[in-house]
Amino acid sequence: MFGALCRGGLPVAEICFRTGCAEKAIKLAAKKYPAMLVGAGTVINKEQCVRAIEAGAKFIVSPGFSEEAAKACRERGTPYFPGAVTPTEILEALALGFTYLKFFPAGCFGGLKTIQALSAAFPHVRFMPTGGVNLDNMGKYLACPAVFACGGSWMMKGTAEEIEQKTRAAVAAAKGE
Repeated sequence: MFGALCRGGLPVAEICFRTGCAEKAIKLAAKKYPAMLVGAGTVINKEQCVRAIEAGAKFIVSPGFSEEAAKACRERGTPYFPGAVTPTEILEALALGFTYLKFFPAGCFGGLKTIQALSAAFPHVRFMPTGGVNLDNMGKYLACPAVFACGGSWMMKGTAEEIEQKTRAAVAAAKGE
């Protein structure tokens, strides 16, 4: 499936650390697709963070904020994108120097309207919405100056050919085509 992402023009993948095979999948993807930016998602603690980085993850994404994971990433020079959806969570992330944050689950927390409202109070923060992002709304998210990226598993359903097609469509939408 990683080949389908690459052929579709998106050489980036986040492997969620929700299953027992995540570490092996990261290791395999990093080895088989060295030009691809492979990261770990749904990382909730230091132990998972260290395992993911040692397996080859080039970035770490969390659904919330883990100070231990943040420290482990800093020690290893690995980018960390903690999740934050409330002003208090954003303030906690800012206090530790994080300005690029995951906004999850975007669809449940008001989506683009909430991101726009939060960006008025936090104009220097950039968000990566996930959870409820799809081809129909991705372009609107990416048009918002407060959004630096979008994530979603919707592209990863189907055959390799279908994944490649969905990826091409997502890349075109991201470019405004």
